[in-house]
Amino acid sequence: MTALPEILDPVRREDGSGLPDERGGGELDSPYVVILYNDDYHAMDEVAHQIQKATGYPTRRCIEIMFEAHRSGRAIAYRGSAPECDRVAAILRAIRLQVETDRSG
Repeated sequence: MTALPEILDPVRREDGSGLPDERGGGELDSPYVVILYNDDYHAMDEVAHQIQKATGYPTRRCIEIMFEAHRSGRAIAYRGSAPECDRVAAILRAIRLQVETDRSG
């Protein structure tokens, strides 16, 4: 696996409050999730970099999400409001990763 590009700053909310929770996304009680499905077409480092671009998570967390999707077939890549999840999903889809948003449950 090649080294990932520089670490991006974590995503901050527009009102300046808080940072996303590293365990899975935005606030833990957020009603929506972004589900990332396993991808056999992109290099693992490319997937991890795109997760980081979309979420602002630290590199290590992005790699964990990528490996979870690789091992299990899918992983929760982000938790947040519907607009936040739509934004994250759109960035992941920009390189044709398969994702969906859903209500957490």
